[in-house]
Amino acid sequence: MSHTFADTHCHFDFPPFTGAEAESLRLAGEAGVRQIIVPSVTSDRFRGILSLAKKFPQLHAALGLHPLYISEHKDSCLELLDSLLTHRDPHLVAVGEIGLDLYMETPRFEQQQRLLKAQFAMAKRAMLPVILHSRRSHDQLAAMLRQAKLPATGVVHGFAGSLSQAQAFIKLGFAIGVGGTISYERAQKTRQVMAQLPLSSLLLETDAPDMPLQGFQGQPNRPERAANVFDILCSLRSETPEQIAAELLDNTRRIFNLSAF
Repeated sequence: MSHTFADTHCHFDFPPFTGAEAESLRLAGEAGVRQIIVPSVTSDRFRGILSLAKKFPQLHAALGLHPLYISEHKDSCLELLDSLLTHRDPHLVAVGEIGLDLYMETPRFEQQQRLLKAQFAMAKRAMLPVILHSRRSHDQLAAMLRQAKLPATGVVHGFAGSLSQAQAFIKLGFAIGVGGTISYERAQKTRQVMAQLPLSSLLLETDAPDMPLQGFQGQPNRPERAANVFDILCSLRSETPEQIAAELLDNTRRIFNLSAF
């Protein structure tokens, strides 16, 4: 039986998709991936992502300032984001990719926190969910989310923390993004976490072209490989593939306020 999927995190505005969008979407569609959410990383990509979402009905835009690019984000970037969120395009479904990162060499953590707090305020005003990046910062991020009290919640993407950390985000109303990390046998902790969390709190994602799956190392990741992530998730869980596929779609529609597809 074929299933329908949504890739809730794909950087479709980067190579190898640039200039090959139609073919890439065809390949994704053949694998059952019908909808793709495209998060931004810097402000110079905002309008390009919106243009992609307007051109291709399978794509949805998310706009935000990624913590890894903290040295590039100026006040003018926040002002542009605020303007685009205020005059909201119908193809815009989330604020992201935003968050915290303590893995990078020079994290400028206080600056990251100020930037994230400003973007939380914008998401709150726009009543949009957030797509959250978190590396070695789950506890700090959860603390900021408790303070922010975002009404539309969102997803912690590419999660590789502990079960208790995942449960803390779920308690705050956030979903957990399941990606290619679970394809690696060595990622036993993450595999066990994804097996134990409530299915109602999971979303499917690739982070393409990043985070290649086991067997595809050295190649750009692709949105059609969300189907591979799904197969691995099914092998870890007790529910039927039909149940898992249906609930992952329902979760995506609910969190990002997407119509049925």
